[in-house]
Amino acid sequence: MARQGFKLWWTQFVSPAVERTTFVIAATLALMLLLWQWRPLPTIVWETTDPLAAIALTGLSLAGWVIALASTFMINHFELFGVHQVVNNLARRQIGAARFKTPMLYKLVRHPIYLGFIIAFWATPVMTAGHLLFAAVTTAYIFIGIMLEKRDLVDQFGDDYRNYRARVGMLAPKIGRASAKQVQEPTMT
Repeated sequence: MARQGFKLWWTQFVSPAVERTTFVIAATLALMLLLWQWRPLPTIVWETTDPLAAIALTGLSLAGWVIALASTFMINHFELFGVHQVVNNLARRQIGAARFKTPMLYKLVRHPIYLGFIIAFWATPVMTAGHLLFAAVTTAYIFIGIMLEKRDLVDQFGDDYRNYRARVGMLAPKIGRASAKQVQEPTMT
C-alpha cells in the first residue's frame, strides 16, 4: 500500500486525504491479526544467563523502541500516521509540497525508524525460535521496504536524495568515509 502505483489506484476509491490513514489502519489490522494468530515456538536458540548482559540487552531493546518512536517525531509523527492529512482536509487547508529534510538522527542514518525496530527485535537475552522467526521476517521486510522506498524518494526528491544517500548510511553511520563534497581542499596561507 505504500507504493505509488497502489496509491494512485486506491485514491480512485478513497479521498487522497485519507489514503495514508487507511494504509495505517490496514497495517494495524494486519499486525493485530499476526499477534492474535501467533503460535509460540518456545525452543530457545540462545539465552544470556549473565544478569548484567541480560539487563544490557533488555536496555538495548528498549533503546531501539525509543529510537523508532522518537524518529517519527523528528520528521512529522502526525503526517506519518495520516492524522495531519485528515485534519488539514477537515479544515480545508491545502498541504504544501513535501520538502526534503534530515533532522537529528536522519543526519546519521537514512532510516532511524527501521534501525530502532531492528535493534528492538534482535536485542534480547532470550531468543526463542518464534522470536527469531519474527525478527528475521520483519528484518527482511524492512530491507525490502528500504529498497522500494529508495526508488520513490529518488523520484520525489531527485539529486537531493541521491546526495543524501551518498553521504549518509542506510542503517549505520558512515564513519571515516567522507563524500567528495565533504572533503575540502587545503587552503594556502
